Amino acid sequence: MSWSGGKDSCAALERARHVYAVEAMITMCDDEAGRSRSHGLRPEVLDAQAERLRLARITGRCAWSDYDAAFSGALEQAAARGITHVIFGDILFEEHRQWAERICGAAGLTAVEPLWGESTDVLFDEWVSSGNQAVIVTARADHLDVSWLGQTLCAEMFAELRRRGVDACGERGEYHTLVTSTPLFSRPLRWRSEGLVLRSGCWALDVVSEDP
Repeated sequence: MSWSGGKDSCAALERARHVYAVEAMITMCDDEAGRSRSHGLRPEVLDAQAERLRLARITGRCAWSDYDAAFSGALEQAAARGITHVIFGDILFEEHRQWAERICGAAGLTAVEPLWGESTDVLFDEWVSSGNQAVIVTARADHLDVSWLGQTLCAEMFAELRRRGVDACGERGEYHTLVTSTPLFSRPLRWRSEGLVLRSGCWALDVVSEDP
């Protein structure tokens, strides 16, 4: 599972687990603090998610400039475990799907896209109606102000997201989330905020896991 820590990864995993025996998650992290790319999650938060999902963690550390090489290295580790398929949470943008297929194919693996091509409005509704929970951990400042950070996705947000021109699932990078509760977890993830920063035009919440 290509795992960002957010809702789209989780939704894709929920669908794919009925077909595939999922054994591990791959997460790309920065080469300094080990935080996940885009979502900015601490490694211990990702560890807590992996433990609740009962998945092994495979981590690639990189700058954006060598992301492909690091992901390829992570795929090599997956292949060495006997893994044959990699699940992605892509929904829109053909170039994302093509990238996943290309980079997996080069490692002898098959990319799987359970959410591909579906309506993001419908997927948002499915998420908030499912009993899963995810909180907003990054928000692009030109779309969403700092008050959105830490908010749990809910049906009441939909109209305001549309009014602001934000894709319901944040597919243009308007926001990213952290999954805190899902039937796939052995138990919910307890968390707290250690503050927030504005970096590269995005508000980001510094999340800490409160569980061992």
